[in-house]
Amino acid sequence: MNVPQHIAIIMDGNRRWAKERGMEASLGHKQMVEEGIKEVVGAAKKLGVKYLTLWALSTENWDRDPREIKFLMKLFRQMFSKEVKKLHEEGVRVRTIGDLSRFDQDIQDSVAEWVEKTKDNQEITVIFALNYGGRDELLRAVQKAAQDLGQDELAKRKLEQAEFAQYLDTADFPDPELIIRPGKEVRLSGYLLWQSNYSELYFTDVMMPDFDGAELEKAIKELNRRQRNFGK
Repeated sequence: MNVPQHIAIIMDGNRRWAKERGMEASLGHKQMVEEGIKEVVGAAKKLGVKYLTLWALSTENWDRDPREIKFLMKLFRQMFSKEVKKLHEEGVRVRTIGDLSRFDQDIQDSVAEWVEKTKDNQEITVIFALNYGGRDELLRAVQKAAQDLGQDELAKRKLEQAEFAQYLDTADFPDPELIIRPGKEVRLSGYLLWQSNYSELYFTDVMMPDFDGAELEKAIKELNRRQRNFGK
């Protein structure tokens, strides 16, 4: 089985998973932080995936009920202390994409601390997409390019794709070969708009808290099946 170098996952269905079990919606997020992330990261590492990007909070998620946002911030504090420590012990390198400036300073500091602590780990790179949106990323990339090159220089010369890609949040990572969305929705919702140009897409009705190693392997096998059929 050929395993993609980079898999990106839209972590969808947490709230629906909880509601289906008669639980408060926020407990679906709690399940993901305390069990789900560890499960999918461990499975990806075992399969030989080198990069795993997990969309944990979108730029649009801030419009949710303030009580849910407050609970999510509590979970992020837990994630970038207790849970990320476990990942570090497993040899995971932690990185992030997205605009972290909207988070409270203590969360920003905790993220920066674990990015630094795990920088030499080599088992797998896990990239958390935090306050991330594809359109937002592209706008920020244009602003960075304009600041770096100067607006006059940017206006008068042709900017090559490879050069522009260096201003994206993902400049240090390869584009994902496979993007997975659990949770029944069949859309990307702006996830990795630039990077998904040649990605294979895999959608499943399985909710993210139930998306385990077996489900990840099923998605990879489907990718292999498509590639074999394409090669005929």
